[in-house]
Amino acid sequence: MPIDIVVDAMGSDKAPEPEVRGAVLACRQLDVRVHLVGPEDVIRPVLRQALRGQHLPIFVVPASEWISMDDKAAQAVRSKRDSSMRVGLKMVREGRAAGFFTAGNTGAAMATAKMVLGMLSGVERPALATILPTIHHSPSLLLDVGANVDSDPDNLVQFAVMGHMYAQNVLKIVNPRVGLMSIGEEDSKGNALTRDTLPLLRELGQQGKINFKGNVEGRDLFNGNADVAVCDGFVGNVALKSIEGIGKLVAILLRESLKSTVTSQVGALLSRKAFNEFKKRLDYSEYGGAPLLGVRGVCIVGHGSSNEKAIMNGIRVAAEFAQAEVNSGIEAALRS
Repeated sequence: MPIDIVVDAMGSDKAPEPEVRGAVLACRQLDVRVHLVGPEDVIRPVLRQALRGQHLPIFVVPASEWISMDDKAAQAVRSKRDSSMRVGLKMVREGRAAGFFTAGNTGAAMATAKMVLGMLSGVERPALATILPTIHHSPSLLLDVGANVDSDPDNLVQFAVMGHMYAQNVLKIVNPRVGLMSIGEEDSKGNALTRDTLPLLRELGQQGKINFKGNVEGRDLFNGNADVAVCDGFVGNVALKSIEGIGKLVAILLRESLKSTVTSQVGALLSRKAFNEFKKRLDYSEYGGAPLLGVRGVCIVGHGSSNEKAIMNGIRVAAEFAQAEVNSGIEAALRS
C-alpha cells in the first residue's frame, strides 16, 4: 500500500524544479504517493516536463503563498495563512498524508509544525535532529541542532528519549548508545546545564528507558562511541555548521591535491571508485533531511540547496519515520 507524503514544492533555493524532479524519482523508486503543494500555475508546467508522458502518483495541491528564506519566520507564519508549508502540514494533521517534507525556511517550518500539528504528550519543545556519518559506516544522531537556542535539563531529557526512539526505530540501531554532549567525559566537566542534566539522564538509563553512556565529546560524533548525542540547540547548531564547513574544506583540499601533479592525477583516476565512495559518505543529499522530533506528526526539514536526490531521500525518510511509529513510542516512554 503506497504511503502519502506531502512536499512543500516552493521550499528550496531553486524551487520548484528540485522538488518536482525529486518527487518523480521517489515515485519511481519508492512505494509512495507524493503531493506537491504550491501554486498550480508554477508547478504543473515543471511537472509535465519532468514526467515526459509517464503516469506516476504525483498530485498538485494548490497553495497561493509560500515562505521564502528571506521571510522572518514568526511574521510569515502568522501572515501567510495559505502558505505551502501550512497547507501541507494541515494535510498531515487531518490524516490525508503520513508525513511532510520541506527544504524551505527552517525557522518557519518549525514554527508552523508546532502550531499546526501540536506537541506530543510529555514534550515541551521540539528538537531538530541531524544524521552524521561515523568511521564504522553506521549513522549517529545529533539533537538539538537549532530548534531551541536555550534549553533546560528537562528538555534535554526529552531530547534523549526522542533521539533514542528515532535511532532505534528509523535508523534501526539496536539499543542505541545515548551520550550528553560536553567538554569532557568526567561528571565534573561542562556547564551548569550539562551538570544538572547528567544525573537525570543517568536515572533514565537506570530505569532502562535509554542506554545512557554518560558525557561525550565532539569527536564522539564520528568515532562510533555514541549513536545519539544530546545538546541544546545553540551548541548543536554551531557544531552542525562547523561540520558542514569542514566537509566542504576537505572536499576542496582533496580535489586540489589530486590535480596538483601528474602522478596524483593518475592516482585519482585509478582510485575513482574509492573517492566516489568517500564523497558519498559526506554528501548531505544521502541523508534526506533533519527530522523535527516532538511534534504530533512527521516533519522533515532539508537543506535549502537540496537537489532532486536530496528531495527523494527526504521523501524516503518521511515515509520511514511514519511507518516506524516513533511518536507513539516517545509518548509511551515519557508517560511511564
